[in-house]
Amino acid sequence: MDTLNGLPLVAPRITPVLDPAFRPAVLAVRAFRSQVAEAGGGVPVRLAIEQADGSVFRFDIAVLPASHRDAAGNAAFVERFVKFLLWSRGGWRIYIDGPAELAATLNAHYQDTATGRFDADLVAFRMFDHPIEVVHTTDLPAERSVTMPLGRHLEGYRIGFDLGGSDRKVAAVVNGEVVYSEETVWDPYHKPDPQYHFDGIMDSLRKAAEHLPRVDGIGGSAAGVYVNNRVKAGSLFRGVPQDLFDARVKDIFFEVRKAWQGVPFEVVNDGEVTALAGSMSLGKNAILGIALGTSTAAGYVTPDGNITSWLNELAFVPVAFNPDAPVDEWSGDFGVGSQYFSQQAVGRLAPVAGIETPADMGLPEKLKVVQKLRAEGHEGARQIYDTLGTYLGYGVAHFADFYDIAHVLVLGRVTSGPGGDDIVDGARRVLDAEFPDLARRITLHVPDEKDKRHGQAIAAASLPEVPR
Repeated sequence: MDTLNGLPLVAPRITPVLDPAFRPAVLAVRAFRSQVAEAGGGVPVRLAIEQADGSVFRFDIAVLPASHRDAAGNAAFVERFVKFLLWSRGGWRIYIDGPAELAATLNAHYQDTATGRFDADLVAFRMFDHPIEVVHTTDLPAERSVTMPLGRHLEGYRIGFDLGGSDRKVAAVVNGEVVYSEETVWDPYHKPDPQYHFDGIMDSLRKAAEHLPRVDGIGGSAAGVYVNNRVKAGSLFRGVPQDLFDARVKDIFFEVRKAWQGVPFEVVNDGEVTALAGSMSLGKNAILGIALGTSTAAGYVTPDGNITSWLNELAFVPVAFNPDAPVDEWSGDFGVGSQYFSQQAVGRLAPVAGIETPADMGLPEKLKVVQKLRAEGHEGARQIYDTLGTYLGYGVAHFADFYDIAHVLVLGRVTSGPGGDDIVDGARRVLDAEFPDLARRITLHVPDEKDKRHGQAIAAASLPEVPR
């Protein structure tokens, strides 16, 4: 059995056909918890993570006694667990009530390692305006947080937009019905001048407005973190130097709103709109939406139909624990969601499946090649989607440890065509075989073609509340 810095890893019962080295996070976590139980319950560790507004999220775990033969794996387990919390919940101050050496090791990770510093800078500092803190204490703050309704306003003449890494989408919506939609290819990741982003957004909005007698409100979604329409962090702007980001990008949507005479305007994370679109379409709550696009977007609607202040950035959460798992080019970390639920995963698996593409071909174009081959019955292309489905099944089981979910909506450009059904079928096979309790409790959904084309746009357009 291989390990992650002493943490035993477990081979899955269903092996991804193109990735036999895959070691799912969920199986390692469950095996570790079984070890702790066999050790008499282990050593309790209480955790809390605090956001800038005072919201606090609490978690109780346990680790192996220092005398246990596998105690060396404690640090890896805690670091991977806290990383999931940091990117799914978000915050800047981490409280830990447990062995002092675990707190010290976690603090050193965020101060001294490249991947730890990336997480600390992007989440704590850039998103929550504080340097990261790891506080070793027995006095943890009480849990406190709020949820709130999102969108679902359909009356009037609205524009909905979605800014992705390879294209931007826009729709003109009249009383909840799409009367015009368009997708435009763009390349925001590598553009250092935010004027490129501003001009692209304005171009799409103007085209949609041409199909409406007036514009009552504009709602949008984009990859990244947005608080009160202000950009806190966003992969779309990763090519922009920090000084220009601070000077222009942070308030770029206020600039867009001003150009539209201050109409009601809301922009939120694309994952939140994904979940909202699923909730509106299915008429269900307790839903986790996962969009397999240029990267991985996710959003969550609570059992009571509200959203939270959580980040839900599943592109960066660990889903595989094998140390030689693929590495994310931005964060530098291994085994994170972006490498398993995205175009990046398709591009990585294509040569393994015997599908060769030019080295300079972009990921969107590689995806189109694979989708065309899958539609033609190509065995290698089918294996790519089967592999993604296996990834997703183990991923959903892992997410269920952190989210109260009854429904998972699977969508995004990667799911277009017959490959989307392959992915969901593969995920269901994993749940049935490895996690029958979850298979009975969680339903996987793929939107129909109408919702694939317009669901996200309608949900985005529904974000702003228009005064009557």
